[in-house]
Amino acid sequence: MQTKNYLILWLAVLFVLPSLTAQQIDLNQFKNIKIRNIGPAGMSGRVTAIDVVLADPDIIYVGTASGGVWRSTSGGIDWEPIFDEAGTQSIGAIAINQKNPDEIWVGTGEGNPRNSQNSGNGLYKSIDGGRTWKRVGLEGTKTIHRIIIHRDDPNTVLVAALGSAWGPNEERGVYKTTDGGKTWRKVLYVNDLTGCADLVVDPQNPNKFFAAMWEYQRKPWTFRSGGEGSGLYRSYDAGETWVRITEKDGLPKGPLGRIGLAIAPSKPNIVYAIVEAKENAFYKSTDGGHTWKKTATKDIGNRPFYYSDIFVDPKNENRVWSLFSVINWSQDGGEDWQQFLGWKIHPDHHAFWIHPDDPSYIIEGSDGGLAITRDGGQHWEFIDNLPLAQFYHISVDNDIPYHVAGGMQDNGSWVGPSQVWKRGGIRNSDWQEVFFGDGFDVVFKPDDSRYVYAMSQGGNVAFIDRITGKMKFVKPVHPDGIELRFNWNAGIAQDPFHPCGVYFGSQFLHYSPDCGDTWQIISPDLTTNDTIKQQESRTSGGLTPDVTNAENFTTIIAIAP
Repeated sequence: MQTKNYLILWLAVLFVLPSLTAQQIDLNQFKNIKIRNIGPAGMSGRVTAIDVVLADPDIIYVGTASGGVWRSTSGGIDWEPIFDEAGTQSIGAIAINQKNPDEIWVGTGEGNPRNSQNSGNGLYKSIDGGRTWKRVGLEGTKTIHRIIIHRDDPNTVLVAALGSAWGPNEERGVYKTTDGGKTWRKVLYVNDLTGCADLVVDPQNPNKFFAAMWEYQRKPWTFRSGGEGSGLYRSYDAGETWVRITEKDGLPKGPLGRIGLAIAPSKPNIVYAIVEAKENAFYKSTDGGHTWKKTATKDIGNRPFYYSDIFVDPKNENRVWSLFSVINWSQDGGEDWQQFLGWKIHPDHHAFWIHPDDPSYIIEGSDGGLAITRDGGQHWEFIDNLPLAQFYHISVDNDIPYHVAGGMQDNGSWVGPSQVWKRGGIRNSDWQEVFFGDGFDVVFKPDDSRYVYAMSQGGNVAFIDRITGKMKFVKPVHPDGIELRFNWNAGIAQDPFHPCGVYFGSQFLHYSPDCGDTWQIISPDLTTNDTIKQQESRTSGGLTPDVTNAENFTTIIAIAP
């Protein structure tokens, strides 16, 4: 009887399949379906650029690594996205014409070239306060890290283009327009691997600029910061001509890496630079950038390729901030450094804005989002309604309503509802963090979504009970002690036929029949086993070593059982 029922079922399927395959999907049926935001915003995501309307400092513009541009007109209470219709959501720079705040410039492509960096597609301009945008050129620059509007002539704009992180291109350096973006000239160029990492202007002399040129290159298996193309340049004619500042002027001898710059607004003859070199150090000039002196080597920062941003108090030329994993500051002109902001808020800081007339009002952006202080850093308000999370992967379970899970750049792994059957809709409190680190795949146990596998960088994986919080670390090891190579974002997959079966990838394919308690290696090395690339990944970073698993290569990155 059972065999007869199966036969009837298969015959039905055979008759139905041809009619299904012959049907054409009418996409018009879906045109009214709109994407809805289900969160989360409680951990937010990487903020890369900040600017504020000085005539009304409650109007704040924020650029993000992959979440576009957001505006608040309430001092950070409410936010709205204003860049959704643009061709990219990766932002590197924002500049407001303070004489006409409806004019806003946005450079796309974030200037922090980590392995998950997103490239841009040029420079955008709005003349109606962000309601509409027009792309005004520089499409091939890939990454724009600074925009400076001339103080006296807003039609004159200089742009710092870092260029492609992943290969040589000539569309990098310093660009200039004198007609509001209609035409552009490249006014500073070194070579096709060297872009402009920082660009600052003297607040009292709008024609005096400093540009930090940086030679760098990223490959899937390595990163190199530094080279002969890196250097510091000065211009007195709004970028038309440039003079290179060298070791003869007090800077370290090359090769140099990334350089961050800041001019003291209250005393612009004082210029600061954080310089990546054989010895990373902080430098100071007291004569407008003609000669330089090393002031510190300790507690000034780390990972220059990812940070290298410094800022000076607009009222106190001796107070300097350095942004990196934490924020440190010096109150004696760069000689001694202490921690200004540790783990009160999310680490890894990339953006900083100080009110020019009230230095107690500071806005900072990090891998974890945006925070504001109005008392000089004694208290910080985390902005918990900016949904900027950078998901590497998402997955769903079989519950009703179903749950959505995923891992985010530097913000762990989370599980949340697709909808809630209660008033008020989905809230941040409805989302649950199940694992920390850089999050990647989250895999639900198919017969019981209480349990998930969650990952962090370099093959770390755990089996987690979402109700009790119990966590079991289940990363495979080789029974013969052979070193396993796991990608930054390693491959994992659920066995579709066994609820406790899971596949995981190093250079080998691993299988566990018991939810990670034991593992079997079920394949040979499936990679090219390129030992040259493996060695390069172990020495990644260039002038400053940066070996974090981000460049792990010859590894399994996807599994489809």
